[in-house]
Amino acid sequence: MGKVTVYHVDAFSVIANQGNPAGVVLNADHLKPGDMQKIAFQVGFNETVFVLKSEIADLKLKYYTPGHEINLCGHATIASLYCLKTRGFFEGRDSIQIETNGGILPTSFNAEDHLIIGMKQQKPEFIPFGGDTRKLAESMGLTEDCLDVTKPIVYGSTGIWTLLVPIRQLDSFKIMKPNNKQFPEILAQNPKASVHPFCFETYDENAFMHARHFSSPYSGTVEDPVTGTASGVMGAYYLTYIDQDSNDIQFIVEQGQEINRDGKVHVHAIRQNEMDIFISGTAVLVKEFEVEYLPFIRM
Repeated sequence: MGKVTVYHVDAFSVIANQGNPAGVVLNADHLKPGDMQKIAFQVGFNETVFVLKSEIADLKLKYYTPGHEINLCGHATIASLYCLKTRGFFEGRDSIQIETNGGILPTSFNAEDHLIIGMKQQKPEFIPFGGDTRKLAESMGLTEDCLDVTKPIVYGSTGIWTLLVPIRQLDSFKIMKPNNKQFPEILAQNPKASVHPFCFETYDENAFMHARHFSSPYSGTVEDPVTGTASGVMGAYYLTYIDQDSNDIQFIVEQGQEINRDGKVHVHAIRQNEMDIFISGTAVLVKEFEVEYLPFIRM
């Protein structure tokens, strides 16, 4: 049996067991993709991130849900960099480059009251939703009149695809009950996408948007407590569909309150010739533990 140490880090909060939990595995170069998948499944968090050496950046990150590998994960990036920085890596540096399946992305460290870690995401992409809005609402446990039809429903990506669904009122989020198995049929244009309902009413007066995030059934999880990539794409959504006159927006997305995982993501979207998306947040180490796995052997 193989054995690895996993660090449980909660991202987008400074309070343990709030925000979004990620498993972090350091020095993972000896692990095969099959090993990483087995470990991620046993850890059971929405994402586990593996830190490897890179020939083209300061380090390489590989992200796994319990069900499959994904190209990019915001909260796992924040978690892994927090884990490294607080262990003395990159001493004296306020930025590094990370290699991901989605490309090389810059990240930053800012030590104020707490260590704040920022990351740039991929260029945003959008595709209009062409499916049945009644079935979409029902798949979240809502009725169609809960949707905010004044704003577009679109697939959005800054590294991983999600369906952005505007909701009229904050109260709707308390009664949401996702039926994730229905998603692929409803999201026929992009059946592996997740679903990200959001609104502009918030619990915290300092937040600008509220959201929940329901996972693709292929990921092996149901809900992501606080989602970095989806929060980032919301910055691009705002400048693209809601405020087309502004070229710069900064705001806070709150998420996780309905499932007792309160977290905050800081978003910065800049429209120049293209659009640049940045997110940032805090993190906290909860504990470390060991996972045993049967090493993957290719026959």
